[in-house]
Amino acid sequence: MSNGDESPVQADIQAVRRVGQVLRLFGPETGALTAAEVADRIGLNRTTAHRYCVSLVAAGLLDRAPRGGAFVPGAVLLQLGASALRRQEVMRLAPPHMQRLAGRTHLTAVLSLWGSAGPVVSRVEEDTTGDVLLTVRVGTQLTLETAQAQVFLAYRRDQLQVDRLLANLAAADQTRIRGQIEAIRRSGVAVLRSASRGITAMAVPVFNEYGICATLALLGISTLVSAEAQSPQVLALREAGDALTAELGGIRSPLDAGPPPVHHRL
Repeated sequence: MSNGDESPVQADIQAVRRVGQVLRLFGPETGALTAAEVADRIGLNRTTAHRYCVSLVAAGLLDRAPRGGAFVPGAVLLQLGASALRRQEVMRLAPPHMQRLAGRTHLTAVLSLWGSAGPVVSRVEEDTTGDVLLTVRVGTQLTLETAQAQVFLAYRRDQLQVDRLLANLAAADQTRIRGQIEAIRRSGVAVLRSASRGITAMAVPVFNEYGICATLALLGISTLVSAEAQSPQVLALREAGDALTAELGGIRSPLDAGPPPVHHRL
């Protein structure tokens, strides 16, 4: 797959690029391709194309069709596609819920999706009617100290990944955050107050049919935020999270018994 003039790094990059080219050939209009068809479409010789296809079968990205010697998308590729579609679905459905939430509470509504190592801010809806506006940039990677991150940690099915993430922290921080996660599981709401910055963030989970897929949060100046269990802001956040969950076909976690949220200070 490489020639003698290429360094190992260049050869690896070339191989990854070729894999991308092969996988992009498959789509709604092209469900199956032979190695010869792959070779013709991306300009490879047929032997090389066949080696790529066989390697992708071994990796689970492609599978062999029942007949005709063709290759079809494999389980891993289908899982990745389904995950991408679910992300698009929550991004499509969330805006009206977030707009109503920001308008009702006069706070900033934030939707976060799980990235490679934690939540990433994916959409922000601001209420501009007040004198003070607190916001966050789309694309911000959130730390494990945030309300959104701890909601994700509380409800993620892959608890081994949670353990790996927490293992990067000091022992005292691990113990503290694990306690906060347990409190979130009991209440269904994360509330974190930063005394030094005067900021309060509260977050709830959003579920689809597979489990937690996003977090919905409210962000504001602490003097403007009431985080009591029956406050209009907490109730509005819960209602918005439940409504978005229902629209996504998810089910609210049975762990959410709904006692008063526990407030944590940073």
